Amino acid sequence: MSSLILALLAFLSVGALGAAFVPSIFGNSKKVDKRISVYSGNMRDKNKTKNLLRNKENKRKAIQQVLDDHAQKNKKKKLSLKEKIFQSGMSISKGAYIRNAIIANVIFFIVLFLIETPVWFAAIMSVGMAYVGAMWFLGFKKKRYQAKYLNELPNAVEAIVRGIKAGMPLNDSIRVVAKDVKEPVRSEFARVVAQQAIGKGMADSIMVLYDRVPVSEVNFLVVVIAVQEQSGGNLAEALQNLSQVLRDRKKMKAKVKAMASEAKASAGIIGSLPFIVAILVSIASPGYLSPLFETPMGNVWLGIAVAMLSMGGFIMNKMIQFDY
Repeated sequence: MSSLILALLAFLSVGALGAAFVPSIFGNSKKVDKRISVYSGNMRDKNKTKNLLRNKENKRKAIQQVLDDHAQKNKKKKLSLKEKIFQSGMSISKGAYIRNAIIANVIFFIVLFLIETPVWFAAIMSVGMAYVGAMWFLGFKKKRYQAKYLNELPNAVEAIVRGIKAGMPLNDSIRVVAKDVKEPVRSEFARVVAQQAIGKGMADSIMVLYDRVPVSEVNFLVVVIAVQEQSGGNLAEALQNLSQVLRDRKKMKAKVKAMASEAKASAGIIGSLPFIVAILVSIASPGYLSPLFETPMGNVWLGIAVAMLSMGGFIMNKMIQFDY
């Protein structure tokens, strides 16, 4: 009897082990398959998440590499005269510009000599103007060229966005800008098209825009296109956001100009007041100010006055400069 009970228990134990390890015997294969599929699905989800994170990390590294390369290229360096002429928007050569500067300063020396200015003083003033005047003129032309360029740049970016949304490639959209927008943006984008025609990539071709107009607005455009080419993304949306940023910066610049207009007018009046008073005094009493020019002590005080006036003008100029 005991042997029969032991045999029955052994049979039940084997059956239980079979049911545990081979559930299909009792029709539980669907549940097992479901558990296996769920487990496999979880593994696939985990692998998919890991791949996604890996792709995001690679994309982030690619974007960072583009930004680092762009920052390395755009490090501030001392510009040569040829580069300054190029950034001012003029097509004149370096030799022609130096020749014109020399001619202008010779004329300036002759004018000083004709009004009976001492020869040594006229020579010093001419030599100083040979550099200061030429650099000031280049800076003036550069600012005016950049202002005209930035005034038209948002329209060019919007034209590119419309072309991309209409299904045109980026290259064709840039060609449209190079034909239809106003100067000077049209000529600059035509240079981008010319760079592409000789086999350069878009990231390298678009860099010529920043070489000509090295301002933050153009830098935004170059970085957006370079990053998109390197890592992909919705270029139309990025450029549309950039266009809005450019227009907001344009409005901010106009607001800053309006806020600084009163200070500029005050600085102009205060700076010109000593010269107006000197002219009026010389008309009323011609010999009253002659000791300032004819005596050593007068020359000293005249130099001090010029230095103080220059310092005041510099301080007032700094007071009306705004970073935005």
